[in-house]
Amino acid sequence: MAPVTRPLRADARRNRECLLETAARAFATIGPDVPLESIAKDAGVGIGTLYRHFPTRGALIEAVYRNELCNLCEAAATLLRDLPADAALRAWMDRFVGYVATKRGLADALRAVASAGENPFAESRTRLLTTVGLLLEAGVAAGSVRTDVAAEDVLAAVHGLTLTATDPEQAHRLLDLLMDGLRSR
Repeated sequence: MAPVTRPLRADARRNRECLLETAARAFATIGPDVPLESIAKDAGVGIGTLYRHFPTRGALIEAVYRNELCNLCEAAATLLRDLPADAALRAWMDRFVGYVATKRGLADALRAVASAGENPFAESRTRLLTTVGLLLEAGVAAGSVRTDVAAEDVLAAVHGLTLTATDPEQAHRLLDLLMDGLRSR
């Protein structure tokens, strides 16, 4: 029989979310070796609270990665609700740049988690392709995005340009160029 998992209390949920946000920033700017005590302090909690939610550095790293992926994918629905479809796609691409920056800061640590038997990447590609597909479909339905574009191609292009851009400004210029090529004529 599987153990029953109770939902977190509101304060524990807030602490967990704050730890994840703080850790994501720290991993993206400092790297995966940032002291956990520093993350806890910046999140306004004690180290014991951090360890209650994330018993190991690997658990925190994997949770940050999964949370960033979830936030990125869930943002598509909000963007489509608030913006025209082509603008939602472009705004989502900007968010993808931030996601890749966090992932880059975690790359070595995520590889270590994967080599320990966990697979933090198992659902990533599928979720990202589904999200890009949703954004493209909305753009096609609105008549603002070309009909001959595959989600795999858009994801590869966005990912590739984030890896080759020399700074955030260049990444945004390249995204504008990509978006120009995606718009229907």
